[in-house]
Amino acid sequence: MGSHKKSQLRSTVGFEMVVQDVMTKDVLTVQKFESVLAVADILASRNISGIPVVDKENKVIGIITQADILSVVGVRKDHTFKDLLKHMLGEPFAERRMGDIVGDVMTSRVLTTTPKTNIAEVVRVMDEKKIRRLVVVDEKGKLAGIISRADILKAVLRKLK
Repeated sequence: MGSHKKSQLRSTVGFEMVVQDVMTKDVLTVQKFESVLAVADILASRNISGIPVVDKENKVIGIITQADILSVVGVRKDHTFKDLLKHMLGEPFAERRMGDIVGDVMTSRVLTTTPKTNIAEVVRVMDEKKIRRLVVVDEKGKLAGIISRADILKAVLRKLK
């Protein structure tokens, strides 16, 4: 009887929780005219993989990720370790994104969610798109927070205790 109750809880927990209960509200942001090198330093020092890019009104206009920054030197997701070694030894990559400011290399098409979306939907989108986080925006497109796989895991574990 006890194990049945637990499995029932597990199956509905994602529908009971919404993004605003789980998301990180205090989000680091950058603007599009900031230096790519400065952002790379922030990503590395804080061990994060992406930062939302906002305008002066705090509207989300993009996201800059480690992959975007690597594209500046020509590294693509499909490059192998051998490709990286060759590049470090002086062979150029075929494709490069040019630019030294965030606006030149950021990803403009950002997948977002809303504070009222249920966690089950967020998990589905993250899994389908193979991403680790979603930017959370309000009805005006302004940044409300960010929700990561780690945020969801912590919240689900708290709920199951």
